[in-house]
Amino acid sequence: MGQTRRDFIAQQGMLAAGIMTGIGPLSAWAVQPLPSGRPKPTERRFISQAVEDTIARMRKRIADPKLAQLFEHCFPNTLDTTVDFEMIDGKPDTFVITGDIDAMWLRDSTAQVWPYLPLMKSDDKLRMLVEGVIHRQKKFIKLDPYANAFYKDPSKVSEWAKDHTVMKPGIHERKWEIDSLCYPVRLAWHFWKTTGRTTPFDADWEETIRLTIRTFREQQRKNGDGPYSFQRTTYWATDGVPISGYGYPVKPVGLICSIFRPSDDATLWPFLIPANFFAVVSLRQAAEILETVRKNRTLAMECRKLATEVDTALKAYATTQHPAFGKIYAYETNGFGSYHLMDDANIPSLLSLPYLGAVGPDDAVYLNTRRFLLSEENPFFFRGKAGEGIGGPHAGMHMIWPLAVVMRGLTSSNEQEVRQCLHILKTTDAGTGFMHEAFHKDDASKFTRKWFAWANTIFGEFVLQVERKFPALLELKDV
Repeated sequence: MGQTRRDFIAQQGMLAAGIMTGIGPLSAWAVQPLPSGRPKPTERRFISQAVEDTIARMRKRIADPKLAQLFEHCFPNTLDTTVDFEMIDGKPDTFVITGDIDAMWLRDSTAQVWPYLPLMKSDDKLRMLVEGVIHRQKKFIKLDPYANAFYKDPSKVSEWAKDHTVMKPGIHERKWEIDSLCYPVRLAWHFWKTTGRTTPFDADWEETIRLTIRTFREQQRKNGDGPYSFQRTTYWATDGVPISGYGYPVKPVGLICSIFRPSDDATLWPFLIPANFFAVVSLRQAAEILETVRKNRTLAMECRKLATEVDTALKAYATTQHPAFGKIYAYETNGFGSYHLMDDANIPSLLSLPYLGAVGPDDAVYLNTRRFLLSEENPFFFRGKAGEGIGGPHAGMHMIWPLAVVMRGLTSSNEQEVRQCLHILKTTDAGTGFMHEAFHKDDASKFTRKWFAWANTIFGEFVLQVERKFPALLELKDV
């Protein structure tokens, strides 16, 4: 494939220029011309004409050459490098790896193709690829609704096969995360709304919703701890789950336990607030499909009943009073009055609630929470020479995640704040031409995961939103 990412990083990634936080002079990385980071057309995993047309249009639209080149590299990265598309039993089937991990996450696979959904109307091949993701996700949920990541080969045995949980062949990892069952609904509902097509919504899809309801009910923990537990022999604390693998106790108030966060780190208190918000949205979306497409009003009512129960519990238990910011949403709680005040870069996060359709962008509690999250009162908000943003325990202290910088921009109505986010993202790629999992707040050359497709594709989504909301920013030669 010509120059590899490893070569690219070796040649470009160790430039020692720093930048000022916010809108300041360009760093060396920002002005350095970058070699093409895309595979040759013959080596790309999937080619969408609609995506290529969008790249060509945006190259002309974006005046900042570095920003334009980052968009050209990042937006198609999922299609270029991570998808495996074929027809199986007459249906499209798409397996999507995360990048440098050869497994498919229910969460990441949805997020990776998400920005392409508006382009499906003009590209039937792309529509089939997305439909293939839905079909593949159904297979995985039926295999195990508690698992978060899977292999294409159903006989493949994971490196985590010795985890103390019920592992099956074909499962990469079995960390129970509420969002693993929400993201497939999000993708299916928006696919339906965008295309009007109902082909994915067969008996298998309906069965995945039954499994989702059953799993959510089990993890409300009204009748004991439920069937799921997880322990791992490891020195990494966030991979371990206390109290025999069930997590710290909760009061059964109607919220759903999530033993892991979307970062794949263990929760402190199992009621993960942003994930419960996401569950409410997803259950209501599933109910609409069930009622309209499947004509299954009984199951639709079950979805709505559970959504209402969780929503009511959120109103009672999701908020707390902060001495500086007033009433805010907690990140986690246990129903007994304990609250964990922080945010994690991975989505669902508190910062992402409007993006997920869980609260309005002008929700007063959200705005208070947002001010808290983007302050140093949030223990995982970092500010340094390279930029500022939210991180999380997964990559360690002082490590900012581009996902969170993008999400700050996607949920902002302030043009200057959006410009700041673009500037941070543009100047922290370490000369690689791509987004990373995380970078050090003072030195962007210290980064994790050189091939992380979700971060790349959502960066493209952000730039396209900027074109719609703040087009003047793309006319700047120096964002």
